Amino acid sequence: MLTKGDDYPLHQTPEPIAYPGSDRNFYDRYFFNGYSPDGETFFALAFGVYPVLDVVDAHFCVIRNGKQHCLHASRRLGMERMELNCGGISIEVLEPLNCLRLRIDGEGLAGEITFTGRAFPIEEPRFTWRRGPRVIMDYTRLTQNGHYEGWVSVDGKRIELAHGTMGTRDRSWGIRPIGMPDPQQPAVVPQFFWQWTPINLPQRSLFFHLNAHADGSPWNTRAVVVPDGAGASDHVETDDASLETALQSGTRWPDTSTLRIGEERFTIEPLMRFQMRGLGYTSPTWGHGLDHGELEVEREDIDLGSVDPVRPDNLHVQILSRITSANGEVGLGVFEQLAIGDYTPLGLSGISDPA
Repeated sequence: MLTKGDDYPLHQTPEPIAYPGSDRNFYDRYFFNGYSPDGETFFALAFGVYPVLDVVDAHFCVIRNGKQHCLHASRRLGMERMELNCGGISIEVLEPLNCLRLRIDGEGLAGEITFTGRAFPIEEPRFTWRRGPRVIMDYTRLTQNGHYEGWVSVDGKRIELAHGTMGTRDRSWGIRPIGMPDPQQPAVVPQFFWQWTPINLPQRSLFFHLNAHADGSPWNTRAVVVPDGAGASDHVETDDASLETALQSGTRWPDTSTLRIGEERFTIEPLMRFQMRGLGYTSPTWGHGLDHGELEVEREDIDLGSVDPVRPDNLHVQILSRITSANGEVGLGVFEQLAIGDYTPLGLSGISDPA
């Protein structure tokens, strides 16, 4: 089957673009988050394409006054991977690797937002994770900090994105668990530990991530420092980085913590919590790649003050944070964490028991 993508030099196999290979868990995803310079507004968007499942889904969230307002949408892909729209959420690539436009219109949520990168995106080390003979994850991700312009609206109340609104976007593609779970997965207690800290400082961006086994040993980690305007060869990468993590009492959510990159240290102070299930991550209803038929759109409003912190689908969070360096730099960023199962360095045991 020929599709629009076949008219671009994008092929990786002898097949038409519509056929990504034989693994049912192949996916291709966009992610964006953004926050106002005063820390009062936070928004995020995710858009996923699952070619073998013939599904595309999209999610948009905005936080105002302690409420996380979410728009969920899912439709049949119809094998056309170049149609970047789903249930009122769309993405337009204006300049590859630099500038993209987001549009949202559905269930009382709306917006038109343009992202422009601060520097050339980083390519993170390939994520490959096996459990016994099974490949659970095998994907590549690019990440980029940037500026946002535009507006968002919640039930007719328009919010202009002030000068200085920043955030992060990423693109990832490959294999990870999507759709319905495999009924032949081994009967083991799940374990997954993930931390990610994309940070916007006045003249540079910082990126740190960690995937680790239950004993704390990393299976994927790196830190990158990217000056504004940097090209692909101007990134400073190092494995000499660590994150001294504290947890909020009675939860698995991050509290004030310290990031070390080489000789530099940065304090991360929480300002606002974002529940990643609003973008489909670990959501039992709107999990990525689930089949909702030809088209389904739904509004969800999350009262952040009433969230049960130990319910498994509430473990995955992004914490909007103020970042302060030892030499006085001050910026904003997020501290994302998902800690499922045992993790000895933080005293975690069971699927979701707090420390």
